[in-house]
Amino acid sequence: MFPKTGNVLPSKEAKQAFTAMISQTLVEELGLTHQAVKTAIRWTGASERSVKHWLAGTHAPQGPHLLALMRHSDRILGTLLVAAGRQDVLLAVELSTLREKLVEVVNFIDHVAARDS
Repeated sequence: MFPKTGNVLPSKEAKQAFTAMISQTLVEELGLTHQAVKTAIRWTGASERSVKHWLAGTHAPQGPHLLALMRHSDRILGTLLVAAGRQDVLLAVELSTLREKLVEVVNFIDHVAARDS
């Protein structure tokens, strides 16, 4: 029993919405194949059963598993940042990724130009 200290637990609807959001994002990125399950297991170290629950939308990853997903999946990170109202941080992450890709392209062009000279 909880003491009457004003603690408010998340509503059932909020938990279901969070679970659905994570499930949808994982399915969009990984799909529903056994390979998708293996990939999520590799990313998080979670059990096969847990990952299948995440993909099915019956449970959501918590704690270290959620952090591991955010570390490996730009989509999960982006979804959570948008859900938290932190689009500004998402923009910074996307700009950083774009900059890295542009540097790779410039390096490739320089390599090709040097080879052809």
